[in-house]
Amino acid sequence: MAAGPRGNRTRQKDVSMKFALQITFLLVSTIAVANVGYCQDDGRHSLSPATRERCVEILRSGMQGDDFWPSIHAAEGLTLGGYGEEVIRFLTPKLETEKDDQHRCGIARELVRAGDKLKANIMLKILAGAETHGHVHAAESLYKVVEIGDGSAMRNAFQQDDNITQKLMAAGALGRCGNDKAMEFLRASLEHADPDILRISAWILGRIGNQTDIPRLKKQLPRCQEALLKAYVNHSLAALGDKAGLAALAANLKDEDPAVRTYAATFAGDARAVGLTDSLTEMLNDAHPDAAYRAAQSLLMLAGPPPQNPAEDISQLLYPATEKNPRYTEGSIITLANGELLFAVTEFMDGGSDFAKAHIVGRRSSDGGLTWGEKAVLQENTGGMNVMSVTLRRLATGSIAMFYLQKNSHDDLRMFVRHSADEAVSFGDPIRVTNNDGYHVVNNDRVTRLSSGRLLAPAASTPDVQKVNHFVCHCYFSDDNGATWRNGKGEVDAPKRGAMEPEVIELNDGRILMLIRNQLGYVGKSYSADGGETWSEMTSLGVKAPEAPATVRRIPATGDLLLIWNNTYTAGAGHGGKRTPLTAAISTDEGETWKVVNNLESNSQLTFSYTSLTFVRNRAVMSYWESGPGKGQLSCRFRSLPVAWFYAK
Repeated sequence: MAAGPRGNRTRQKDVSMKFALQITFLLVSTIAVANVGYCQDDGRHSLSPATRERCVEILRSGMQGDDFWPSIHAAEGLTLGGYGEEVIRFLTPKLETEKDDQHRCGIARELVRAGDKLKANIMLKILAGAETHGHVHAAESLYKVVEIGDGSAMRNAFQQDDNITQKLMAAGALGRCGNDKAMEFLRASLEHADPDILRISAWILGRIGNQTDIPRLKKQLPRCQEALLKAYVNHSLAALGDKAGLAALAANLKDEDPAVRTYAATFAGDARAVGLTDSLTEMLNDAHPDAAYRAAQSLLMLAGPPPQNPAEDISQLLYPATEKNPRYTEGSIITLANGELLFAVTEFMDGGSDFAKAHIVGRRSSDGGLTWGEKAVLQENTGGMNVMSVTLRRLATGSIAMFYLQKNSHDDLRMFVRHSADEAVSFGDPIRVTNNDGYHVVNNDRVTRLSSGRLLAPAASTPDVQKVNHFVCHCYFSDDNGATWRNGKGEVDAPKRGAMEPEVIELNDGRILMLIRNQLGYVGKSYSADGGETWSEMTSLGVKAPEAPATVRRIPATGDLLLIWNNTYTAGAGHGGKRTPLTAAISTDEGETWKVVNNLESNSQLTFSYTSLTFVRNRAVMSYWESGPGKGQLSCRFRSLPVAWFYAK
């Protein structure tokens, strides 16, 4: 049976749990310890070796059982207990033979939870597909593992009204990733006359809501005549830190209804109810298999460290400049298949100019950017001067493409791409992107994949940066995942130094919007209606700017455009003024108008520029350089913020 509060109530249904403990900080978790008296000083329960082994064996046996959904629940428990690699080995072959879309969602979900993040694409494809059989399961499963891809399929699922269950699950996924309107819908749904809608919305809010939802949930208790519905509401209250809800959960562990017992066992882990471990241990003997699986799961969770709320703002000067390496700039960040982040950057040697020696290095993080491994060279210096300005992109094939510039001279700057089939451990032979002579600037983190699959590499070109130093913007593109490239026919020009350092994004109507650095005091814009082949004349985006690049991305959870740029301009000053502050703005109308959100950086003594931007679950993950620490030096910062930060009122 499907996972979640749906379908035949006489059978046990799955309840969403927290993501693997080693990356729990990434979740939008508002769970509190409901009664501190239940917890030891370190917030965990000490399992005896025998009890731990028994929990693991119960879950292993359950995962190998013939009843599909209980076996998937057991796999979830094993992952949350720290045995994700075992789950991946067991479930991967099953995914290859399973034909039912609902079952495929369940398997793919647990593979993602266990660490195979690329399997989220299976659920996203099912959600976007014409066959409706797996739509609800896909939305629910993606909600549980906090994956929405580019957000388009999930936003469509939320906007439709034909299937209210699908809409609720999509609201949970989007709300977890920062969509306020989705949260408003979930809260309003608590008042719906249909008890099934109350059941689902309460179940979701128990995991992604906050303490303001406690009175909303309590208000519904008088109308909960059915025991299982009342259990849903009380268990969600317990997960949000309500003592009365926790007391009800404790009683429900001994309820005669196996479904009530099973849900209570599941939520005991969510509520960090360490004081209920004796009851959970007794439930290892429960005649209902799912109840035993969930009890084993919660015991393993409670024996681990408490989930930590994600840091609101993770900000580290990850690549600080030194005397030996006076400049670290132009970075790009990608999520690897195992959930790690790879942060690549240009490391300059013995000088900080654009023409100094440089190569590309990278560091990896397995905890969302809190800690990082040692740097390793990703691309040696193969240029007469340097290699720089990296872009990391996941291709439709699943492989990773690393784009970079090879600078040989002032009239020879080329872009190349190398492909990796082993998650950036190694890369294939370089393929030339800019297939004509000249000096072609493609900024870091700029290559864009359109909905058609086309790859666009926006470039600013000049014959010789010393002799001519006037640029025009255009795009190179590939329709075969980067194997071959050609130059578009059109270009964009501007007065003075011309049109520089373009950025491109696909709009909802299919047009391509190009943002352009220039010397006119604003961010320039141009449009293409033919996939990047030709472009309109440059006009103003409507925001002031110095001569500096701007970055734009679509926020997956909301569909809005997010702009990051230097919100300043001083006429007559060099480059139109200092590159500070670094500001964020949002457009809800496809770039026609912009609302300034806040400054990411506002120190007037420093400068900030060349932003990379991607989205990882519910967070906006960035890099940008900032001046210092020494005179003439540039360092590179890692920054991660909840998407909700950009919508704070």
